[in-house]
Amino acid sequence: MKPLQLVTGRAVPLDRTDVDTDQIIPSDWLKRVERTGFGAGLFSEWRDDRDFILNQPEFAGATILVAGPNFGTGSSREHAVWALMDYGFEVVISPRFGDIFRNNCTKQGLLPAQVDAEFGRALLDAVLADPSLELTVDVARGTIEVPAAGLSGTFPLDEFTRERLLNGWDDIGLTLRHAQFITDYETHRASWLPVTTG
Repeated sequence: MKPLQLVTGRAVPLDRTDVDTDQIIPSDWLKRVERTGFGAGLFSEWRDDRDFILNQPEFAGATILVAGPNFGTGSSREHAVWALMDYGFEVVISPRFGDIFRNNCTKQGLLPAQVDAEFGRALLDAVLADPSLELTVDVARGTIEVPAAGLSGTFPLDEFTRERLLNGWDDIGLTLRHAQFITDYETHRASWLPVTTG
């Protein structure tokens, strides 16, 4: 995955609470075997409504999703994260995330920035009022700033997750940091043990 350090861009305000992963990517999209192309299915049932926020041209190309509380609840499908990223989002901001969804985000390189409810509401209102607003999300500092609206806030990240995102380490990348140790072990282990190839 690519490193995620600083994201500056416009945001889509999804003013809904309790958005579960089946709403993010409906189950009929789960038949795909590749990990690309899911952006077309993002919120696909809601996108049938012409007035749905993603159908509004002023939000095209946004890289940040500002959502209401309880975003990403429900099933553990990784496809929800794939759909958000394939659509072009790099950050999702919400006052509360489903635990499994948040974990899936950090393993794929999508930042789940959890903010307090008051700041989350202020962000939603600001972006709803002015779709041209630019937000800056700094992963290293754990900050979100919207200078034109006079808003700034913070989000918590444990150090492991912060380093993972900043360096672009997925699970394989984390393992490959120890490639030399793995090679040394394989080189010196007993010959009667099974051989691994790669």
